[in-house]
Order: sequence, then C-alpha cells, then structure tokens
Amino acid sequence: MMILRAITVIMVLFVGTASAQDATTLRKLTEAEDARAWQAVGRLDLDNSGFCTGALITERHVLTAAHCVFERRTGKMYEPGRIVFRAGLRNGRATASRRARRFIVHENYLFDDTDKMNRVATDVAIVELDRPIRDATVIPFERYERPRTGDRVMVVSYAAGREDAPSLQEACHMLDVRGDVLVYSCDVTFGASGSPVFVQSATGPKIASVMSAMAQWKDQPVSLAASLGAPLDSLLQQLVVTDPVFRSLAAPKQGNTRRSIAAQLGRTPTATKGGGGLPQITR
Repeated sequence: MMILRAITVIMVLFVGTASAQDATTLRKLTEAEDARAWQAVGRLDLDNSGFCTGALITERHVLTAAHCVFERRTGKMYEPGRIVFRAGLRNGRATASRRARRFIVHENYLFDDTDKMNRVATDVAIVELDRPIRDATVIPFERYERPRTGDRVMVVSYAAGREDAPSLQEACHMLDVRGDVLVYSCDVTFGASGSPVFVQSATGPKIASVMSAMAQWKDQPVSLAASLGAPLDSLLQQLVVTDPVFRSLAAPKQGNTRRSIAAQLGRTPTATKGGGGLPQITR
C-alpha cells in the first residue's frame, strides 16, 4: 500500500500535534549553556493570538510553516508588522526581537486546500524581518539536503505549557517519505508548527524539514513535516526576484541545492570570528 493512502492527516491548520513513538523525553532548555547552540531558533508571536516556532536561515530570514502566517479564523494573512520573531527566547528574555517586514509563502500553498498531503508538502514560508539580527551568538542554520528513512533527528520547539523557553527532543526518527512530505516519530504539540527538524552533521545541526501536522500512520501517531528540497529552493528563488534591494540579482538555478543559502541568495555570508568583514553588532 502506498504511504499516501496509508497516512490519515488529522490536523494541519495552525499547529501540529503528535505523540512520539520514541520514548525520548523533551528537555526544556532553561539554562544558558543548554540553549547556546539553539539561539537562532525563536518564538514567532502571531498578533497576540498565538505563536509558532521558527528558525533563522540568514540574519534576516526566518523559516517556518506557511500556515503560521495566516489568521486561523479568516484564512487571511496577518499584517506582517503584527508578527514578532523572538530569537533565543528563554525565561521571558530574547536575545533579539524583530518585527516581520513581509512573508514569502510557497507558491502552491493554499490555506484551505482540501488535499491535506499537498498542504503539508507546501507548508513552508520565509518571514523576512524588518532589521537583520547581527549577533555573534545567533548563528543562522543551513539545511540538511537529503534526509533518509531511519535518520535520527532532533526537534527544537516552543509549545503550549512550555512557551517561555525552547524544548529539545534529542532522538526521534524519520520513518518514511513520500515526495515532499516526511514522516517522523517526533513529539510536538500546540505552538510547535514551524519547528525546525535537525540532523546533526559534521559541521553542526542542519535543518532537514519544517513541522506541519499530525497524522496516523500504521496505527501509530506521527508528525508530518515539509521537505526542504524543492520547496525551499522555490522560496529562495521568490525571495531573490522580489527583493526590492537585491532584485537585480539573477534567481538561483533550480536543483542547485549544494550551495549555502546565502550563496543561493547571491550574498556573501557574514564573516565569522577570526575572518574579515565588519564586526558583529549585538541586537
């Protein structure tokens, strides 16, 4: 039986909910040392009506779920200026806070799409901030290009009952994949939509996908996420050609995912400690 027939999507809108098959307990990152590696993950506050989770992929761009930027009751997009990203929020304090300037949503995403699997597959958005976050402790994440079934993954999220600090599930697994929908055993709950799913690489954690929904799969509760292959390429291309500052740049070529995100946007990554370039500016 094809996985598309075997998966029953229970909920897509607003946030995802699931119970993990893996027994790994969520660990709340309330201590500075524990949270250090995850400062680029933050809470995305939605016009005082709820929140999602997002992660920086450049100093000015937050990756999240597309349904997070739509108002649940009306199905209309929020006014960008009424959404605030709070990077590294922990115990009521954020490393940096920025308002949204605009949204880039997957071109095939429909908030009221009756094809629930397609809605998950395209449930990816980039929130562009009104000002970049230039802080040496907030390092944007790159993507993990090819997650495979059986990969051990990690999820960092804010959620109901633990909205004041991020929580980390260090070991859940990718169970299956169909097109741009990835099936995980990870434990997420309300507020966790848009949470980055990480795979540990030789150079640190990289984002493999974005949490979207809950489902039943083989009689087990699972979580569903959007792949960051073609969907993210599409968003980056839209970002380049619609950027009022960089619109003269050529759009990145489709399928060329081996370059860094900064390179795909036609920009030079911010210099790191020990390199050249301007010094970091905190907040």
